[in-house]
Amino acid sequence: MFLIPGIARGQAEQGHENPCAKCHSEAWRQPATNMARALETVEQTTVLNDHPVITGAYGKYSYRIERNGGQSNYSVTDGITTVTMPIRWALGASSAMGQTYILEKNGELYESRMSWYRELNGLGPTVGGDSTLPANVQEAAGRLMSRDDKLRCFGCHATNAAQGTKLTLEKMVPGVQCEHCHEGADVHLAAMSAEGGKPAVQPGFPSLRKLSAEQASNFCGQCHRTWEEVATQGIFSISNVRFQPYRLTGSRCYDPDDTRISCLACHDPHTEASARPVNHDAKCKACHGGGKAKTNSCPVSKSKCVTCHMPKIELPGGHYKFSDHRIRIVKANEPYPE
Repeated sequence: MFLIPGIARGQAEQGHENPCAKCHSEAWRQPATNMARALETVEQTTVLNDHPVITGAYGKYSYRIERNGGQSNYSVTDGITTVTMPIRWALGASSAMGQTYILEKNGELYESRMSWYRELNGLGPTVGGDSTLPANVQEAAGRLMSRDDKLRCFGCHATNAAQGTKLTLEKMVPGVQCEHCHEGADVHLAAMSAEGGKPAVQPGFPSLRKLSAEQASNFCGQCHRTWEEVATQGIFSISNVRFQPYRLTGSRCYDPDDTRISCLACHDPHTEASARPVNHDAKCKACHGGGKAKTNSCPVSKSKCVTCHMPKIELPGGHYKFSDHRIRIVKANEPYPE
């Protein structure tokens, strides 16, 4: 196996089975991202493999996730009645903030009421599911997923899980893979794989690198929520801090036609975003330094711009702090700008 310069062996081993990696170095890097692992099978998820037994409580209900070989069962009891369901999929990468589980019973899918959170190293109420107490053990186990729920969850967390309004789990590939964002990648790959193949179809939208800020926000917002979707649904509270395209639109420096303020200007979707604030300074100074990365117009600090202008805010019930993408001058004790 050959290694592309700058790609670690571990990343290469994860990417070498991806047929796109034959020509595109991005396909070697992307499998190591949380986005590529946004949906994990119950067999492969590290959380369930590393935790043979996970317990928790919510109100009068007690929960237990127990590993049995390559499978895990999720149980809830009120002390009298017990409901047990097998876990089919884990929503969220093992290395990310946490995981919510998709359960199955009598051919129906349920979203688990309790999720595993890395900060807790245990179970806590699923975000959005702690507003009311369950009326019975079945409700305490999880929420019955509608067709729209399934289309939304699997459509964003997996690849080829939906075709229009039809759920196609038999074709699904866990996680966000090349075809998820690059429309026509499968046709392009087939053309290149044929004898004397030529790139008859070039995957893209039409070229992701050329999207304006608004086009990128709408493209990424298909999963991360667009401004229009959040505004229409009236999600005007601190809970919208995780909807980055919506938050970015409210920034004073946002320009819908400027590629320098688009999602893709700061984030390479093929590489996990750096957790070190200083690593983002060059992106900020590309605009605020007059295009010169070594200049700085800020009177407060010469580095770590995002720590002041994109503060980390705790998502209520999420046990995780998101970087607020509403770029601004933050003032002490100011209310959350919805």
